[in-house]
Order: sequence, then structure tokens, then C-alpha cells
Amino acid sequence: MSLACGIDVGGTKIAGGVVDESGTILEELRVESPATDAEAIEEAIAGLVIELRSRHDIATVGVGAAGYVDKARAVVLFAPNVAWRNEDLKGELEKRVDLPVVIENDANAAAWGEFTFGAGHDAEDLLLVTVGTGVGGGLVLDGQVYRGANGVGAEIGHMRVVPNGILCGCGKHGCFEQYASGSALVREARAAAMSGAMIAHGMFKRAGGDISKITGPFITDAARDGDQGARQQLAELGRWLGEGIASLTEILDPGVVVVGGGVSEADDLLLEPTRAAFAGQLVGRGFRPIPEIRKARLGNRAGLIGAADLSRR
Repeated sequence: MSLACGIDVGGTKIAGGVVDESGTILEELRVESPATDAEAIEEAIAGLVIELRSRHDIATVGVGAAGYVDKARAVVLFAPNVAWRNEDLKGELEKRVDLPVVIENDANAAAWGEFTFGAGHDAEDLLLVTVGTGVGGGLVLDGQVYRGANGVGAEIGHMRVVPNGILCGCGKHGCFEQYASGSALVREARAAAMSGAMIAHGMFKRAGGDISKITGPFITDAARDGDQGARQQLAELGRWLGEGIASLTEILDPGVVVVGGGVSEADDLLLEPTRAAFAGQLVGRGFRPIPEIRKARLGNRAGLIGAADLSRR
């Protein structure tokens, strides 16, 4: 059985795992991410691979990186949260670990993981939307990861949905992730609580008057306990998400849409309003197949699993 090592590089943690051909993780390790030092990140990745290789017969390495990766799946052109600028990550890592290495955008890797082993295993075309601090996206079309002409496609979080809207960290105004992300959820819930709105009174009281305690998991827990203000916030996030997915579906026509990321843990409290808004905005509804919107199955290990499997291909 061919074993591959999958690496998921984040701004705070680097996860490495040994993945078999069925997508099962046989062993997993995590280390802190020295995000401001490119060479130190590469040393940390190599250290994980070398340690895992000491116990497993690893044949290839796949790395999921949060950033723009060139079409050759070798150079990280730009990473917003890691110190990579035109970094030949494939070349540097292959020198250190003496194994074939493939670099892939982390959301693309997660999309492949869900397509191959997760919620999209029965589809030929998949759109993955990850809802966390920001909004990420990955595409699998006709059974292949879609990268675009230069390898940097599917950055759906930065499509503009509100002209002259909220300033995004990318420098533009009105990006999708400013309205459909976990950060947007927390921002709006805190604003409602601070304003004294009656609908947010339950969350304010639950937080003991400390607005900083209102986080994504806090809102989800409150909503599960029946708090109407928290449920309203998740429903509003779901509306933005569903309308954005409808616009993307008009262009891409995926067979299935998979929603992942931390906020997806709210389950139907998020997904039902997402599905309703999606169906309400889709042109030709009633006369065309409507893609099913599903929750991701692999959680935060989708990128690691997907990167490992892509390295075999």
C-alpha cells in the first residue's frame, strides 16, 4: 500500500500526517508555525516529514499552503499569513527530505480531500466553500482540481458582493468574506450586543457583559440552546452564504456544494438558511437540477488528506 505524507501549513500550526490510499490517517503530528520566518517554516515541515518517515514507508509528500501556488504546484507566489513571496517551496523541501513533493493551495487540497474521501465522493464536480475566519474555496471540475490559467483560481472569498462595502483585509471593499465568514458573524453579533438590541440581550447576558466572549463557538452554542438572537445571526450569515453560492453556481454549475470550516459546525442552524437563500436566488429553479448543499465530512483534516492524495497523482 502506497503511503503519502500530507502537510497542512497554517499561520499558527503545522500539521503532518501519514495517509493511506483509503484516506485514513495512520499517524499525525503538530508543531507551532514560525509564520514570520520562511526558512524556519521549511525546517519545521521537513522535521515533521523526517520524523514520520522514520516510522512509515512514505513515498511522496503533499503540502497544503494558504496562498497563491503556481500552476506547476511548486512555487508559493504569495501567502497572506506566512512569510512566502515567490518561494520555490517544492525545490527547498525536496532538498531537505529527498522525496517527491507537491505544493497545493490549502483550499484546493481540502476540496480534493472532500471530493475523494468525503462529502463529495459521489460527484464529478464539486464546489467547496470553507467558512472560518475568512471564506475559502476550492473547485473540482470533471474530476480534476481546477486551478485556473496561472494556478490561483477559486479565490471566492474576494469576489465583490457589495460595491463600496466593508473594507476587507485584501484592500478591497465589499468582499464576500466580509459578509459570509466567521469573522462577520462575530462582528455583527458583538455589534448587536453592544447596541443594546433586545434580540441580542440573551447573548449579552450569557457573556456576562463581556463582549469579547462572543465568539463563533459561543454563538453556535447559544443558538443550539435556543437563543433567538444567536439563531438570527446564523440565519443572516446563511443568507449571505446561500446568495453567494447561488451566484457561483450560475457560473460553475457544480454537482454538489460542500460547506466546511469552523462555522459549519453549526450544522442546520447555518445550512438550512443557506439552502433556502440559495434556492431562492438560483435562476431557473424548478426547471433545472439544484445542487445539494452538504456539510463537509473530513473537518480540519481535509487539507492534509487531500494534499497527501494529490501528491500520489
